Amino acid sequence: MAKIAVVFHSGYGHTLRIAQAVAKGAGAELVPIDAEGNLPAGGWEALAAADAIIFGSPTYMGTVSWQFKKFADASSKVWGAQAWKDKLFAGFTNSATMNGDKHSTLHYLFTLAMQHSGIWVGTGLMPSNSKAAQRDDVNYVGSFAGAMAQTPSDANPDEIPVGDLETARLLGVRVATVAARLGA
Repeated sequence: MAKIAVVFHSGYGHTLRIAQAVAKGAGAELVPIDAEGNLPAGGWEALAAADAIIFGSPTYMGTVSWQFKKFADASSKVWGAQAWKDKLFAGFTNSATMNGDKHSTLHYLFTLAMQHSGIWVGTGLMPSNSKAAQRDDVNYVGSFAGAMAQTPSDANPDEIPVGDLETARLLGVRVATVAARLGA
């Protein structure tokens, strides 16, 4: 069974809930980035041991949070050694508005994975884009690049639409499935 780590920052608990859904689907270890942009004790070691790394960050001002960016910049030592080369990567994000420039965040996460010579895994999910679609449907926000969630700015983390949480869980399942197929 592949070792999978979900490294993420959550400012208000919404991205944490999404990370938990991804981890549930992937059977992954959570590696939270704290409010100062640091990993917990053993965090770098968990990422080094992982066959797949799933990145997560809220979308703030059209990209990742500064805390996630601090982690990304700190990964330059890993990059220099190409220590994450050929690992699987995936990503997820959340913002308050339906668009919220979430795709910019996913592109940032994808670019970070490519900088580390990784292999990106998208959602593999068709969007819920018919007239009959409901807000709680899987992949309602409609992303192939990674899981996107939308939570109104005045909503609590427990108010994340169930379809967004299921989309996140299914992203985790897909990463685990791809890792198993590749013999990771």
